[in-house]
Amino acid sequence: MTDLAVPTGSSPTRLLAPSLRALTIGSVALVSLGAFEAMAVATAMPTAAVALDGIAGYALAFGLPLATSVVGLVAAGVWADARGPGAPLRVGVLAFVAGLLVAGLAPAMPILAAGRAVQGFGSGLFSVALYVIVGRAVHPALHPRIFAAFAAAWVVPAVVGPPLAGLMVETVGWRWVFVLAAVLAVPAAALVEPGLRGLQPQVDPDR
Repeated sequence: MTDLAVPTGSSPTRLLAPSLRALTIGSVALVSLGAFEAMAVATAMPTAAVALDGIAGYALAFGLPLATSVVGLVAAGVWADARGPGAPLRVGVLAFVAGLLVAGLAPAMPILAAGRAVQGFGSGLFSVALYVIVGRAVHPALHPRIFAAFAAAWVVPAVVGPPLAGLMVETVGWRWVFVLAAVLAVPAAALVEPGLRGLQPQVDPDR
């Protein structure tokens, strides 16, 4: 089994030290975007359902991402353990972005529901991959801080996400609640990449 080892040598003492800054900002941003879509979308969904004449499919479109995210969480754990976190991170972000774009551009409720399902699966994949990446790339002494930042990245969207989504629905339209998150996920994932490439492969001695 291929693993990824925590870098050795002198370790930074701050999450925003130059060697960790991009990884910290990118990973927290991705967690925040996943949380935003999980919570704030509740504000946009009623408007989307009316606009697409899809009230009957509202419950399915709303609940699918939760179900598919659980599948993504389980799949990412197995995948990251077997091959490392890089692939589930990249595939997860790709699925997240693709699902959001499909939902945001959907001409009908079934297509929006399908996009939401793909989005949820991608969110589950990259969420687990991020925990694996920072667990291995960040020195253990900083783990409480980075995981606290991840927790805050869920709390803040829960507080400001619904009002922000409501403002977007009233001003630029409900579709931007999905599309804007997709656009922001790309640079956030790009910030994580250098930290991922900096990890060195390590072969399991029991293999």
